[in-house]
Order: sequence, then structure tokens, then C-alpha cells
Amino acid sequence: MLRTRFSLFLVCCFCFAPSCFAQQFVDLLKDQQLSQWMLLNGEDVSKGWEFADDGTLHLNGSGGNIVTRDEYGDFELWFEYRISPKGNSGIKYRVQKFGNSWLGCEYQIQDDSAFPKMATKHYTASIYDLIDVSSPVLERKYGAADGFSVGHIVVQDHRIRHWMNGNLIIDERDDSERFAAAIQNSKFRNQEGFGVNQTGRIMLTDHGTEVWYRNLYIRRLDQPEPTAVTVRGRRIRRGR
Repeated sequence: MLRTRFSLFLVCCFCFAPSCFAQQFVDLLKDQQLSQWMLLNGEDVSKGWEFADDGTLHLNGSGGNIVTRDEYGDFELWFEYRISPKGNSGIKYRVQKFGNSWLGCEYQIQDDSAFPKMATKHYTASIYDLIDVSSPVLERKYGAADGFSVGHIVVQDHRIRHWMNGNLIIDERDDSERFAAAIQNSKFRNQEGFGVNQTGRIMLTDHGTEVWYRNLYIRRLDQPEPTAVTVRGRRIRRGR
């Protein structure tokens, strides 16, 4: 059922969204290839990250962190994920090099039930080590029978939002005093500029445990929209 709902969402996005109002979604796992991804040293991904027959990307063994070849500013990302028992992983975004480390804000993914004493700002769908929840959430609703959950990230105009299975978990501004205080109370406090850079790569992390991804789609939200469209041979200017 969960996968069906996600598929219906994609049909709406691809088929009904006017091209003049929204950028196209890009399949980051197109044709079961990792041509849009690379290792941190710029080399092709050659091991660890493997595709199953159904197109699911599986980290099985050591594959290293992988990042998109393209950089993104404002964006919308949809994905389905499954984590192994006692597993820990995540998706980072606006990833850049800070000193000797590649860092970015992270949509945390882990088996929360295996870490009952862990700080809540490390729970799934949090901004890892910064903020646990922004909205009143009674509980984080986990995946369907096949173990997959739906993740959704929107970063636009300094606003960061994380959803988990349709539940809004994070709604923050990266230019707010609250966000700045969260950085100062985190492991990233000494990384000047962390969390407020406006561009960077998307990263799938390798924390030494198995993780699965499918239906990984992204679109840019910061490219200029057309100011005019052509309808039946007539050019019509869009209103603002």
C-alpha cells in the first residue's frame, strides 16, 4: 500500500504538474545505474552499492559514502528507504568539504528501536545531531510490511522540511537563532559555516550497516521559471 501511494504521487508529479510551474523530477537511480554518483575522491562507485533485480539499491558491505556528481541548492527529494536491524545510515544534503571532512545536514535513518537511550536528535527523520522535531509528533510511523518507509525533504528559501511517511517531522529555517543555537550545541560547532551553506551535493552514507533505497527522485527548486508559454501558437506571458 505504501509503495502504491508513492507511485501515485509520482504519477501526479510527472503527468499533471505544468512544466512552466515546476522543474522536472530526475531519477537518481535511473536504469539501475550509479552514473550520477561518485565516491568522495571523484572515482566511480565500483563496490558495496549494488542493485537488486527489482531496482532497489542495496549497500551490502563496504562501499563508502557516495555523493551526486551535481550540486544542488534549493531542492525537493523523495525516496523510499529500509534500514537493517540495529542499522544506522542517512542522507546528507548541501554536502561540502569542511577541513578534511565532507559534511552536510542529514536526514537521519536508523533502527530507532535498537537505541532507546539515544538522544532524540539522532532519531530517524531528525536533522542529525541538531533538531529532533519541529512539529508535535505523537509517534514516528515506520514502514510497511516490506520494511520500507517514505522520506521527503524540501529545502527552499532557507526553510528545511523533513517528512517521514507523510508526517512532518522537521520545519526549520537555517537563518534562525534556533538553528544557530542547535549548531553550537552539536558536534559541528567548530565547523565554520556548517549548515548555512546554500549549495552542495547529496550524499548516501555508509556507516557500516546495510541500507536499501528505491524511488529516489530529485528536482531543483531554485532555477528560474519560464516567464512565458506558448499556447496554440500564441506566446502568453505569465503573471507574477
